[in-house]
Amino acid sequence: MPHVTVNGARLWYEVRGTGAPILFHHGYTASRVNWLPVVERLQDRYQCILMECRGTGESEYTSGGYSLEQYAADVIGVMDHLGIDRFTYAGHSMGGGIGYVLALTHPQRVERLVLMAAIPADGFPANVGREVTQPSEADRPVMLARHHVQRFRPEAETDAWFEDRVRHVLGVSNGHYVQGMQTMASLNVGDRLGELKMPTLIIAGGADGLLPANLKDFGRLPNATLQVFSHAGHEVAIHEPDGVARTIDDFMRMGVVTGKTLAQRVIDAGLPLR
Repeated sequence: MPHVTVNGARLWYEVRGTGAPILFHHGYTASRVNWLPVVERLQDRYQCILMECRGTGESEYTSGGYSLEQYAADVIGVMDHLGIDRFTYAGHSMGGGIGYVLALTHPQRVERLVLMAAIPADGFPANVGREVTQPSEADRPVMLARHHVQRFRPEAETDAWFEDRVRHVLGVSNGHYVQGMQTMASLNVGDRLGELKMPTLIIAGGADGLLPANLKDFGRLPNATLQVFSHAGHEVAIHEPDGVARTIDDFMRMGVVTGKTLAQRVIDAGLPLR
C-alpha cells in the first residue's frame, strides 16, 4: 500500500477509481475500515481517496502533531502529493471536526463538504478530555461487553467487527488517543460556520448521541442539506452503506437540495411560486 511523508509523518493512503475526487477521512481511534463499505459503492463513479491519520492504522505513530489543525494540514499534504487542487472532503466523527477546520483554513481547496456524525463544532463539555488514559489489554472484555450491549444492527455489527474495532482502539498511539480526544473537546468554531459557503452535506444517525449537535450545526451552515438515517447509530456508514453511498452520490450530482433551493429553481425559470 502506498505511503507518503507529509509534515514529518509517513501516512498511508489509497486511491480507488476515477472521476471527481473525494477524500474520505475516518474518526477518532478508527481507520479506513469505517468508510470502506461506502467507498466500495462509489469507486466506479468517483476518484475515492482513503487515508489514515498519524497515530493509527498503517500511518506512522509520531511523537506529536495530534491536533485537528495538524490533521487538516496532513490532508492538504496528501492531496498536494496527488496533485489534486480542489476536492470533496468527507469526514466521519473526528473526521468531521477535521472537515470544519479544513474548510475554514483552506476554503479554496474544499469544493464540497460531507460531514457524517461529526463531532460538535462547539466541541465537548469542558470536563471531556481533561483526564484521558489509553485503555490496555486488560480493558478488552469491558470494551467488548459495552459494544455488545449497545448493538442494535446485528447484520452489520458482527462479533468479528466488534473484535476488530476493539483491537484497533487498543493499538492506536497514545498521542492519538489522549491528544486526539483533547483536540476534539477544545474545538470551538461554531460561531464561524456561517463562513462556510461551499455546498455541505450533513449525514446523521437517528440513534447517535451526537444527533442534536449535528442538527444544531446544520442550522448554522448557510449552504447545507441534511440526511438523517433513523435506524443508524454513530457508525452510519456501517449501518447504512447503501443509503450513505446514494446520499453522497446524489449530493455530488445535484448539490444542496432544500426547500429554498427548489424554490429558487422556480424563480430562475421565471415561474410564479404559487
